[in-house]
Amino acid sequence: MKYTGWELHNFDQAKLYRSYQFSLIKNQIKGNILEVGPGNCIYLRNYSKICEKITLIEPTLKYFNFLKKKNKKKRNIIVKKNFKNLKKNSFDTILYLDVIEHIKEDAKEIKKAFNLLKKNGTLIICVPAFQFLYTAYDKRIGHYRRYSKKNIKDLLYSCGIKKFKSQYFDFIGFCLILFSKLLIKDNLRNFSLKIKLWNYLIPISRIIDLIFMKYFFGKSLLIKIKKL
Repeated sequence: MKYTGWELHNFDQAKLYRSYQFSLIKNQIKGNILEVGPGNCIYLRNYSKICEKITLIEPTLKYFNFLKKKNKKKRNIIVKKNFKNLKKNSFDTILYLDVIEHIKEDAKEIKKAFNLLKKNGTLIICVPAFQFLYTAYDKRIGHYRRYSKKNIKDLLYSCGIKKFKSQYFDFIGFCLILFSKLLIKDNLRNFSLKIKLWNYLIPISRIIDLIFMKYFFGKSLLIKIKKL
């Protein structure tokens, strides 16, 4: 299925969630940055303040054109459609935020990204968690899969990567998706309203994650990989 990004507007309006997600990764973002599949690149305004150079790879034509136009006067930002002409060991930080699940050959993609990292660089990946939460929504937006800590570990080990940390986050989001999957036949109905409700509950999710559930359950799985 060709990805169109129809859902991005709704998620980009979920400012409490976006703030939460960025708070979990901001301390690892530095230097020469590569973000793959940024879409609207909602976090650009955050990390552009703390980095030297930014490369954005966006294969979806609609968002490529948008990013190209938006950043045409910014000399430290390069917008590309693919990895062509990128050198190995050249990035301090590489970001895949809700992208890997859209890629069929995920192991191949991770190996490619890892090779682009400098020594002591960090590859940050955020993916939807738990395959049993896979719904019609996942299928419609082109998710090949959802992930658990176990299959992320197996995936990274198959890539020769053994130094990483992972954590689930957004317990409320996990509960809402599970509830929707079990009790609502059409979980795409009133999609925008559901996103607003979920976003409204994010402060509660942050508290629960911090106190109780940080390492056990969550809507999403965050992985931080260090290249030694």
